[in-house]
Amino acid sequence: MPGIGAPLWDMLSETVESGWCPGLVAGVRIGGQTEFFAAGSLDFGRSEPMAEDTPFRISSLSKLFGGALALSLVADGTLDLDEDVSRLLPALGHLRVLATPDAPLTVSVPTRGPITLRHLLTFTAGLGIDFAPTPYAAATRDLLWGPNPPEVTPEEYVERVSRLPLAHQPGDLWMYHSCADLLSVVVAKAAGASVGELVEERISKPFGLAGTGFPTGEELFPTVYEAVDGELREAVSYRDALASPPLFQSLAGGLVSTVPDYLSFLAQLADDAVLPAGLREQMTENQLTSPQREGLAEMVGPDESWGFMTAVQTGPGASWSEPGMWGWAGGSGTSAAVYPNGDIGVIFTQRFMAGPQDDFGFFWKPFGALRQSP
Repeated sequence: MPGIGAPLWDMLSETVESGWCPGLVAGVRIGGQTEFFAAGSLDFGRSEPMAEDTPFRISSLSKLFGGALALSLVADGTLDLDEDVSRLLPALGHLRVLATPDAPLTVSVPTRGPITLRHLLTFTAGLGIDFAPTPYAAATRDLLWGPNPPEVTPEEYVERVSRLPLAHQPGDLWMYHSCADLLSVVVAKAAGASVGELVEERISKPFGLAGTGFPTGEELFPTVYEAVDGELREAVSYRDALASPPLFQSLAGGLVSTVPDYLSFLAQLADDAVLPAGLREQMTENQLTSPQREGLAEMVGPDESWGFMTAVQTGPGASWSEPGMWGWAGGSGTSAAVYPNGDIGVIFTQRFMAGPQDDFGFFWKPFGALRQSP
C-alpha cells in the first residue's frame, strides 16, 4: 500500500527530474507516523544513488543542535542563561560598541553590560552579519560571515572578536549567525571538552544519531551546487571547508547529519526527551522584544521571531505554516520544522539557497496539503 507520504514523494521526484537538484532526501512525521524518501543521485554525473542515510553538510541546521547542547549544560547547572560569558572567556570582558552602526571602527563607546549566554542563544549579543555597506561589515566579512566555519582555532577566533567593537549594545538587536560560533567556544570551555565530544556525549550517542557529528574526511557527501549566471556549479570552497576534520568545530554551520537522524532529533526534542520541558519550551518560543526583532524581520519578514537558536513563527506566515511552528533552514539547501501538533518535515538537498526568497516551497506546500488530507 502507498505510504502516508506518497503524494509528497511524487512531487519531490518531479523536482529532481526537472534538474533543480541532482538528488534529495526527505522525511516526515505526520500523526505519529514516520517515513523517509530518497531520489536522484549524489551529483549530476549520477555516480552514486542518493540513499535515505546519505550524510549531508547541514549548514545552519547545526544551530538547533547547538541550542539543545547549550541548554543541556544549563539543565545540569554547568551554565546559567544570564551569566556573563567573560567568566569563561576573559578577553570579552572589555568590549566596546560602535557609537553608531555605520561609524568607523575607531569611534566607539563602552558597553552598557556584559554579553550573556542568553544573548548568544537569541543572537542579540551585538555581533553578527551586517548586510549594510558599513565599515563594520567590511572589517568582519572574513571572520563573522558564513557559510564556512571560521578558518582559525577557537582561541584565535575569540582573540580576533575581542579586538573588534560590537555593532550594537548587547541585548539591543538580533544579528545573524556568529553568536552561534561564539557559543561553540563557550560551551566547550564550560564543559572542559571539545564541541565534537559534547555533541557525541550529550546528543549523538544517547539519542542514537550515528550519522551526526563533525566531518571526518571519510564521508561520501552529495556534491553541493550553487547557481552562478544561470548555471549550477559546484561550490568548491564550501566543499573543501567541510571535507576534513575542522579547525573550528562550529555549531553555527559545521555539522554533518542524515535526514533520519535529524528527524529523530527534532522528534525527541519536541517530545521533551532531550531537554526538560521548561527549557525546551523556552528554546522553541519567542524570546525577542519588538525592537530586537527588527534585525530578524529584515531577513525573514514580520511573521517569524527567534527562540534559542531556532526560528519561531509568530504570525500567519506562508499557507503551509502556522503560528507556533519552529525550525530553520541551512544555506546549503536544508530545511526542517516542527508544527505545534508534533508533525515534522525535513528536506535535505545540496543546492545552495540564493537568498531568503528560497523557501523550499516545493517541499512545504505539498507537505502542508498532506497534513490536511484525511
